[in-house]
Amino acid sequence: MNFASVRIITDDVDRLVGFYEKVLGVSAERPAPVFAELVMPSCTLAIGHSQTAQLFGASSVVGANNRTVIIEFRVDDVEAEYVRLKPLVDNWVKEPTMMPWGNRSMLFRDPDGNLLNLFQPVTEDAIERFRGRY
Repeated sequence: MNFASVRIITDDVDRLVGFYEKVLGVSAERPAPVFAELVMPSCTLAIGHSQTAQLFGASSVVGANNRTVIIEFRVDDVEAEYVRLKPLVDNWVKEPTMMPWGNRSMLFRDPDGNLLNLFQPVTEDAIERFRGRY
């Protein structure tokens, strides 16, 4: 089994796609107006319009209603990403901070309120944990 993607459901695909293209630095693939994929070497972030939710079953997903998932991306330099993204992000949850498990992390919300964590392993143990992964 292979992990395929995380999909975010939204009422405004264009707005969310534009935001994630700027954050991730990749262009989205748009196989349909109601669906987009941001494909990276380690994962794919999919974005679907709330109109597509009915395809998964009535009331199975609700756009802009997530408070349980953190979407995480490993970066080379958290401080540099913070400077780059500061003008783009409206809702900062945590500025760059050292976490007890050895990562330097920053957390913010996308325009729909989904939580993102950009992190950089900095301690020897944290670096070793990620050695060989994406």
